[in-house]
Amino acid sequence: MESTQEIDLAYDVFAKACPSRGTLEHITGRWGGLTLGALHDGSLRFNELRRRVDGVSEKMLSQTLQALERDGLVHREAQPTNPPRVDYELTPLGRGVAERLIGLIQFLEGRMDEVLEARLRYDETRGAR
Repeated sequence: MESTQEIDLAYDVFAKACPSRGTLEHITGRWGGLTLGALHDGSLRFNELRRRVDGVSEKMLSQTLQALERDGLVHREAQPTNPPRVDYELTPLGRGVAERLIGLIQFLEGRMDEVLEARLRYDETRGAR
């Protein structure tokens, strides 16, 4: 039987054909990360999620949720009510990913003054606005 370390090394996100690359793209893409972060606090209905992830279109949110569900990160539960009710929540795998993303989000939000200063310095040295 293979050790856990050998199994972990079977995937290499830097290799073009590695399936982990697609999942990483779903997670770190503009809408994927925000969607996972929004679901970190709990289950949301589609329109609640759309309001939480300000700026995402209905089409993009739907595509994002489908990709995250396919990757096993989000669970979709449709209730047989009239009108239909659909709730989205993180799976245990999705929760692990979201917790790491929330840490990154909080780190960035806490350091944005430094980022904005760096952008200003960069733009000043290149004559950009």
